[in-house]
Amino acid sequence: MKTICFYFQIHQPFRLRRYRFFDIGNNHYYYDDFQNEEIFHRISEKCYLPANRAIMEMIRKSGGKFKVAFSISGTALEQMEIYAPEVIDSFRELAGLGCVEFLAETYAHSLASIGDPEEFKAQVRMHTEKVKALFGVEPKVFRNTELIYSDDISELVYELGFEGMLTEGAKHVLGWKSPNYVYASAVRPQLKLLLKNDRFSEDLSIRFDDHSWKEYPLTADKYISAISATAEGEKIINAFMNYEVLGSMHAADTGIFDFFKALPQYAERNDITFSLPSEIFAQTRPVDSISVPYPMSWVDEEKDCSSWLGNVLQQEAFRKLNEISERVRLCENRRIKQDWIYLQSSDHLYYMSTKHYNLFSPYDNPYDAFNNYMNVLSDFILRVEAQFPSSIENEELNSLLTTIQNQGDEITRLKKELEAARK
Repeated sequence: MKTICFYFQIHQPFRLRRYRFFDIGNNHYYYDDFQNEEIFHRISEKCYLPANRAIMEMIRKSGGKFKVAFSISGTALEQMEIYAPEVIDSFRELAGLGCVEFLAETYAHSLASIGDPEEFKAQVRMHTEKVKALFGVEPKVFRNTELIYSDDISELVYELGFEGMLTEGAKHVLGWKSPNYVYASAVRPQLKLLLKNDRFSEDLSIRFDDHSWKEYPLTADKYISAISATAEGEKIINAFMNYEVLGSMHAADTGIFDFFKALPQYAERNDITFSLPSEIFAQTRPVDSISVPYPMSWVDEEKDCSSWLGNVLQQEAFRKLNEISERVRLCENRRIKQDWIYLQSSDHLYYMSTKHYNLFSPYDNPYDAFNNYMNVLSDFILRVEAQFPSSIENEELNSLLTTIQNQGDEITRLKKELEAARK
């Protein structure tokens, strides 16, 4: 029996305001609150709320047979709390139905996995705690920013204790192999992998309302029949996409909601089920391992990281950002730590891409995006260096950090001894 694994990504960055050169050192607030609130309200009304209602209806009408997984970045969760708490309530209601799984990711939807392993681990732990606090569940499965994956990243994810991970089924990695199976990391065979099926994902995320597409219009019957027609041994179809496919990228009048609502009915007719990632990992053994020496993602034809790090602007911004990570970790200032998270969102680098026209960028061109971000980063670096000057070498900082950690451990131990003595 075949099964479909639906996964949706939800992310919103804290977009930056126009930050001029003369603001550096004078104004430490970086965010365009009006734009962030306007965009979040618009997407909530078009996508998050109606899509959640549709999925709740699908789960109830199917008797709990329809299932779906989400990963919601920490910055998106914060904006839900600030601008639209009703969206949080809606996801809580969804979670209460028992047919939804929340996945872990980097809190800032960042590129820390390929730039700073310690920051990566810290953000994943931070995100896990946020999900637990809001929804009362602890994620068991991991998905990285934009499905970025490599052998080195799988090591980090395994060390964090996850049982499995979602990633891209890139052709240059799979070769002749099919994405419709469970695989394992080549360096950590205990870590299971689910790979995105490009065809069945992009039929919905990209081609659904393309009138020039030969399969247009795509109906639920046609979609399920195509899945049923896949090779008999290929039991797992992974449809991974952005949640904004429902109602935002494809407006309600394209029929996208009606399409999804009809899926459980046609799936049942064809003996096709729906499964959560953790269910698949628990029930299925890997058929093989895959080796990915260089990071891949689910973006563009190349399925690599060039959309964020493909030009010298992006590389310079990423380098400057990572240079100060050790100093930031020493800081206790809450605002500095908060800004540090928000500035790491991969969107800021994506806006600097010169590969293609960026529909979602708030800037006129990639060079404006670079200049604005670097102005903000320059001010941020000044604030960090005011606490930990650049004249202090990283080795000295590491030594200081170790000393602070040891002192913290010693204080904790002494407190426990004191409490025991009082008893």
